[in-house]
Amino acid sequence: MNQILVTEKLYITPELRRKKKLYKIQFFLSVFLVCLLFSYYIYAEYDRSKSEEVSKEILSGIIFNKEPEKEDTTIKRTDNIIVVALDEIVEEDDEEIPVSTQTSTAQYATESGVNYTVESIVNVPRLGINYPVISETTDELLKISVTKYWGPKPNEVGNYCIVGHNYKNKKMFGRLSEIVNGDIIEIQDMNGNTVKYTVYDQYVVDPADTSCTSQLTNGKREVTLITCTNYGSQRLVVKAREVK
Repeated sequence: MNQILVTEKLYITPELRRKKKLYKIQFFLSVFLVCLLFSYYIYAEYDRSKSEEVSKEILSGIIFNKEPEKEDTTIKRTDNIIVVALDEIVEEDDEEIPVSTQTSTAQYATESGVNYTVESIVNVPRLGINYPVISETTDELLKISVTKYWGPKPNEVGNYCIVGHNYKNKKMFGRLSEIVNGDIIEIQDMNGNTVKYTVYDQYVVDPADTSCTSQLTNGKREVTLITCTNYGSQRLVVKAREVK
């Protein structure tokens, strides 16, 4: 009996105590990191849900203007990379492009006080995608809804380009990868006019490839939807053409 006690005591060496202490520290550290990651996930989901509520409130509060004011204006073009998450910028010479403002817009403000306008509603009925389209693209505005990246006014001749986040909870453009040729995309302007577009192509490009935003549509009305894919390293592009 004494021999057994002595043997057990001999096995509990300072090195063993040190390892046991180290294992305990590693265990508690792992638990802490798991809790931290879980908390971040909960916060991120809350933040996305809050943004979703803002976009839905905008949709429910939109009142269509049947008699918009008309005036001539111009916009300046500066081609950037496709910025679902804004990265590097590839600059080109500015180009004056005349456009008409036959469509009214709805004015809003972010919590930080930044003013923005909503110029249309994009709807993909089969996928349940239905969001107001904000008339410019920034990191802050992309958290609220999908945004216009480039192109003419809604439902005018040209290529109307819309970008949005690809969320794992299927919000915003989270289901865009499920789209197929033949699906219908509806664009409703702020006058209440709706034009239907049918999807004819989908493909993946690198962020620096902006060829999908080309305005060479042969006099037709087109829509391009863009979102992140492959963990943000590439962009999914969906092309649609007006239904005749």
